[in-house]
Amino acid sequence: MRVGAALPMTELGADTAALSRWATTVEGQGYDSIVVYDHVVGAEHRDRTPPITRDYDETTPFREPLVLLGYLAATTASVELMTGILILPQRQTALVAKQTAEVALLSGDRLTLGVGLGWNVVEYETLGVPVADRGRRLDEQIDLLKALWSDELVSLDGRFHHVERVALSPRPARAIPLVFGGGSAAAVRRAVRVGDGFFFATPSRDSRDLHATLLERLEAAGRPVEEFRTVVQVHAARGEEDLKRSLEPWQGKGVDDVVIATVQNRMLGAVAERCRDIEEHLELLGRARKIVETVLGD
Repeated sequence: MRVGAALPMTELGADTAALSRWATTVEGQGYDSIVVYDHVVGAEHRDRTPPITRDYDETTPFREPLVLLGYLAATTASVELMTGILILPQRQTALVAKQTAEVALLSGDRLTLGVGLGWNVVEYETLGVPVADRGRRLDEQIDLLKALWSDELVSLDGRFHHVERVALSPRPARAIPLVFGGGSAAAVRRAVRVGDGFFFATPSRDSRDLHATLLERLEAAGRPVEEFRTVVQVHAARGEEDLKRSLEPWQGKGVDDVVIATVQNRMLGAVAERCRDIEEHLELLGRARKIVETVLGD
């Protein structure tokens, strides 16, 4: 089992020096991956229709993930770099293909692209993309991404893309691994059909039920479970006992990666651990890692 660390960007804000020190320290301590989050804009919650019920708002700092991973490609040497999760349908597909190819080249093929649909209607509207078609758009985007990463010349006449004889140059040395995130059976079906893994944002009961659906889908599709990556994110800010309880039901479930998040937000409910600076984030990360390895380690 591999252990990754989620960059606490919402609490480090614009402090690039702290961000860099966190990343190099995490790599030096032997973590297998660094995961970065994605929101292009935040939105004020007041008087919205439909209402916004998630934790993030216009004051929450998010760094741009692909530019950030290009920076981390230069400041780290071996750790995997992963988006968890990039909201792909609100972006131009060919541009994402170009940006991710660049990160893969800069990092020596250390990029794993985690993608999903997202939930922020305001963000879609701000970027000029209809939210209603995001699932169908994502399906077509995956086809185009894979072609642009690998083919010498690409044409696609689809519902959302009209591409005629184009190419990326340079292209990545290999296809960039694709991990899907989400909380629905549709997300699982998509991952089994065209993905390399699935990212569960929490180790909750809903995630465990969805994982059971994932295993059924993999078997039905004839895909070996051991060749499909299962990534589970845990939230250390809830406290050590909560962390142990949330991990125990995943024992023996074939979890390949656990990603530890140390940020605290209102969606977590009662928070037992509040990190005031980078050192406290790293210290909490270390304590949580010991629990993860004790509960789920081989």
